[in-house]
Amino acid sequence: MVRVTYGAPRAQKKSRYFKAARGFRGGRSKLWRTVREALLRSWAYAYRDRRTKKRQFRRLWIIRINAAARMRGMTYSQLIAGLKAAQIDLNRKQLSELAIHDPKAFDALVEEARAARA
Repeated sequence: MVRVTYGAPRAQKKSRYFKAARGFRGGRSKLWRTVREALLRSWAYAYRDRRTKKRQFRRLWIIRINAAARMRGMTYSQLIAGLKAAQIDLNRKQLSELAIHDPKAFDALVEEARAARA
């Protein structure tokens, strides 16, 4: 029986993989089996880390908000509880940006939260 190699489709697939592996070090960009393994692993990491990135940014925003709130004599949890009581709907990203770029507006939010909690 004849061994089937799939000709053109296989060559196209391999060239796609080698192109994707450009920039990898050593055999990871030159040897077919190693390229395939490296790419499968890199795609798995990329999929996982697209989700991890969202968690990491939320953690960063919370750290920033907490630092800004503590500078104004409040903790993060007290601030968030006060904002909820005052029915102010701002997400963590917006609060973090306000704390960094517009301290006066953040001061006003802290006062609103403080008044709503009292």
